[in-house]
Amino acid sequence: MHNNNELLPESVDVLVIGNGPVGATLAALLGRYGVDALVIDKAHDILPMPRAIALDNEALRILQLAGLEEDAFETVVIPQVKMHCPIVGQFGQANTSGRIDGHHKLVTFYQPDLEQAMRRQARHYENLRCRGGLELQEFTQNDCGVSATLLDGAGVQHHVRCRYLVGADGASSRVRGLIGQEFNGQSYSEDWLIVDAGSRQGKAIDHVEFLCDHRRPTPHMPAPGGRERWEFMLRPGETRDEMEDQERIRSLLAPWIEPQHLTIERQAVYRFHARCCERFQQGRVFLVGDAAHITPPFVGQGLVAGLRDVANLAWKLSWVLQERASPRILDSYDQERQPHAREMIDLAKLMGRLVMPGNALAAALIHGLMKTLRLIPAARRHFEELDIKPKHRFRRGLFVRSPRQARLVSGGLFPQGWVRNAGRICLSDQLLGDRLQLVGLGTDPRQWLDAAQQQQWLELGGSFLQIVHARDDSRVDLAETLDGSLLAPWPDPALVVVRPDRIIMHQGRPEQAAELLRHCQALLRA
Repeated sequence: MHNNNELLPESVDVLVIGNGPVGATLAALLGRYGVDALVIDKAHDILPMPRAIALDNEALRILQLAGLEEDAFETVVIPQVKMHCPIVGQFGQANTSGRIDGHHKLVTFYQPDLEQAMRRQARHYENLRCRGGLELQEFTQNDCGVSATLLDGAGVQHHVRCRYLVGADGASSRVRGLIGQEFNGQSYSEDWLIVDAGSRQGKAIDHVEFLCDHRRPTPHMPAPGGRERWEFMLRPGETRDEMEDQERIRSLLAPWIEPQHLTIERQAVYRFHARCCERFQQGRVFLVGDAAHITPPFVGQGLVAGLRDVANLAWKLSWVLQERASPRILDSYDQERQPHAREMIDLAKLMGRLVMPGNALAAALIHGLMKTLRLIPAARRHFEELDIKPKHRFRRGLFVRSPRQARLVSGGLFPQGWVRNAGRICLSDQLLGDRLQLVGLGTDPRQWLDAAQQQQWLELGGSFLQIVHARDDSRVDLAETLDGSLLAPWPDPALVVVRPDRIIMHQGRPEQAAELLRHCQALLRA
């Protein structure tokens, strides 16, 4: 990665506005895919404050895709989430222990650590430049590209041409304003005081709890480095200045921390929003993360949604720029990501209603009903095993619909598991790489194609992988599944085409191999 003092390039393939966690992850993915990119940010340095705090297994898998191993930044594994009401007692619980696709279901983290780790990862790539102290002023676009005007700290204008521009510039996005995409949705009328306390090693709770008191709802959770976070809803008439007063914070935290032991890292009053753009794309300009959608924090999915955006968009941009696919595949970004982002916002709003009942009667009714529903095994499972969370599965987009009887749906994530490959043990995504993988489950995918068809697939940007129960260390394109999880959804031999973002593009019986490849080729040529 080029340093900050070099002259700005006159032209790049992709210009990314914003180098927060979403912009930095997009940069690392573009770096991995070999795209010539420039990332700019108003700030020179990372803001040394905790902000986003939760990541789920899907987010950790995307960070893995961007090159971050699980130990690249510190996390706290959350085994459960409890919901408690002073009137009816504990009325809800979610089991977040264990792993899905090789990653913990839920962790908390310290945002500056994650941003540092992602920026370190981006430095590995010569095709990436990152510059601080620059602000986007305006841009124009035509059929050939985008011309952007950037302003530096001294008030000097710089002009950069790019093929595509991505706005990862947060909730008050300049890019969103310039393409005229206004936010639709609601702002909650309640303000919240967020307090992050440090020096809590050995004293912090080990799970997430929602204290759903109608008088002052309070989510509470641990974070790495001996930190803890509380969020206190303001009551009518309470002001920001009054709530951010140190004495007031001490009294609010008195049930947990004696005033003399309190170390405050950050306090801030926020208003939560639930908003989503009509379109995440206009021509050659794309919105990702908080620039495109804002999720209330009640399900910890704000940053996760932004990471899903960039995993979806990065490989598509690279395939178009490398002329492996038609530019029309870029339309599928908005088509795939927007419905899921809206579903997550709706879930967060529902959780908000559970957390913030308006009065004692509403609390007794809502929380009492929730407690009663736990007596029904199916309802209890629905909440406790997180079935309530919308599946990351597309209704339409860059995939071929799967047959009715398929256990795993095209447009959904291909599972990840531990495998043995050429004598080493690793997670299966490491073998999927950056290409379109034709995966043979219990069968060799090459044996169903002639030499010309195999060559055509390789030229398209495809590759081959076989997953079996047996061990054979002699072949690099063969993996032995160590826990059987990768073969479980396919009791009979099958072929699956997996996109670089680990979404299933197509699947079928081995004898349909040539047809599968034809369909995928047609999709990429749009």
